[in-house]
Amino acid sequence: MREKHDMLSAMYVHTPAEVTHAVEDEVFVVRVSGSLDHDSAPLLEEACALAEDSGAPRTVVDLSLTDFADSTVLHVLLAAQRAHHRQQRTLIVAGPFHEVVRRLFDVTGTAGYFTLADDMLGALGS
Repeated sequence: MREKHDMLSAMYVHTPAEVTHAVEDEVFVVRVSGSLDHDSAPLLEEACALAEDSGAPRTVVDLSLTDFADSTVLHVLLAAQRAHHRQQRTLIVAGPFHEVVRRLFDVTGTAGYFTLADDMLGALGS
């Protein structure tokens, strides 16, 4: 499996990941840019933990500037989704999604597990 991951990773030019967060109109917004993988997933995990602790009724994870994401990132998002569900809060994952990110949701069959929005406008209006 690691070999397959390395081959997939080698197909894309990775850009450094950056994860920021802010509260906007009572929505905790996590913005992710660059390539998220095993090494950078803890940045997303930390931001999602802050979202869970924030008490904001809704969290939006903006992946519109994410050009790569692997199963480690998916694991972080699934854990955040479960935590938000337990707290009866909403987690929305927003695009538009790079084809690699969209494929991650589609191939793993997890697209239906999340509330996906085509863009931030749709996510904030949900």
